[in-house]
Amino acid sequence: MIQPDVDLQPFNTMTIAARARYFCAATTLEELREALSFAQEQQLPILPLGGGSNIVLTGDFPGLALHIGLQGLSFESLSDGVRIRAAAGENWHQLVMRSVESGYGGLENLALIPGNIGAAPIQNIGAYGVELKDSFEQLTAMEVASGNLVTFSAEECQFGYRDSLFKNAGKDRYLICEVVLKLRAEWRPQASYPALQQYFEERGLAVDSLTPGQVAGAVIDIRNSKLPNPVEIPNAGSFFKNPLVNGSQYARLKAQHPQLVAFAAGEHWKLAAGWLIDQAGWRGFRRDGVGVHDRQALVLVNPGHCCGRQVVALAEDIARDVQQKFGVTLEAEPRFYP
Repeated sequence: MIQPDVDLQPFNTMTIAARARYFCAATTLEELREALSFAQEQQLPILPLGGGSNIVLTGDFPGLALHIGLQGLSFESLSDGVRIRAAAGENWHQLVMRSVESGYGGLENLALIPGNIGAAPIQNIGAYGVELKDSFEQLTAMEVASGNLVTFSAEECQFGYRDSLFKNAGKDRYLICEVVLKLRAEWRPQASYPALQQYFEERGLAVDSLTPGQVAGAVIDIRNSKLPNPVEIPNAGSFFKNPLVNGSQYARLKAQHPQLVAFAAGEHWKLAAGWLIDQAGWRGFRRDGVGVHDRQALVLVNPGHCCGRQVVALAEDIARDVQQKFGVTLEAEPRFYP
């Protein structure tokens, strides 16, 4: 059902007040097609909505806000593991915990990442040394122009660091409807990330003896200790990507800043954006109801329920300052609309 003039504040975790010219909550593929047809007839841009944790609304949306609420989750036992089929509207964290509780490993490092399944492949979500692509098999998406369903393999999705086809050549061309993952029976814990290593060392737990549930529990504890709950403090999670730099740039920065936090990433180095922002003096900063979280400088918060333009202005000021101080460019993770 298409509704006119709908408040989008409940549909974004930054709780930014903005209105959509039209709104539709689609729970079936047919409803999705009908909504796309309406948008085409009216020549309206589309704002796909899921959990609302990776968007910043910079003003009222002049088109159709389309909430994708497709449901369905199944586990298929295989000789070498399990195949998981999840509809786009399913909650990501609940899927992770369902897999862990069922005894399957592979997703536990991605526990407590906010949002729904449909958004996960778009930015190839990742945390604590694991990315979605590590367990991804394929996805089904609806082509916006035709309403046809198209299947994409992992290779066709062109996954990169917080990147995929759907942020580049496929941007605004597809709506993800279902994601298929495969978890292998042969599982080894991924606990090389420093925060996880420290967590298990402090508790005297040997990595080789860990279960998927223990790793998930550690990830949840660590995230809760430094990341604000969007229900309590409005935020969009990590606001900036960890920038990648080449070896010479890393060496220069390390010489200038011996405490620099960075991780090897193939031929490049991944810098901790939170450390850069913290060292630039922004952690805990507040301005007119928006600010930087006092425990994790990578997270921008909106306790004043301010407009998106104020959030973006703060992000731009932070990025400009980091560029001036370190010569490093920060890139925002959430997408700005309209």
